[in-house]
Amino acid sequence: MVVVSTLETARHGRSVATKASKRMSSEDLEKYESEMELQLYREYRDVVGLFGYVVETERRFYLTNHVDLQPRSTDNGEMYFEVVMEDAWVWDMYRPARFVRNVRVVTFKDVNVEEITKSDLELPPADGSAPQG
Repeated sequence: MVVVSTLETARHGRSVATKASKRMSSEDLEKYESEMELQLYREYRDVVGLFGYVVETERRFYLTNHVDLQPRSTDNGEMYFEVVMEDAWVWDMYRPARFVRNVRVVTFKDVNVEEITKSDLELPPADGSAPQG
């Protein structure tokens, strides 16, 4: 029996054999992916304060301290974007290492860049009143 990664399973809709050759049900796979997403969210919550920008592309979500977004055009006039980031964190649960030194994205799709303000990171008071500051 061949061991298939959960990434291949999610993409191809097949069941998975674990290292112990036990079949993983679709419910087990959903539970595993939910746990991975929760773990990813917790990691995001822990690192978001280290970064100054959020960059969102069609395929990925990044946190970074340096972003350079350049609009470009092809010879026939089509517009695309080149995004270069340094010292970034990537929201991707299938990536073993989410911190990357350099990222370059070239896309014809929308790119959203937002500066993170420290007030965005503050939780509202438990009583629902407006934060002081």
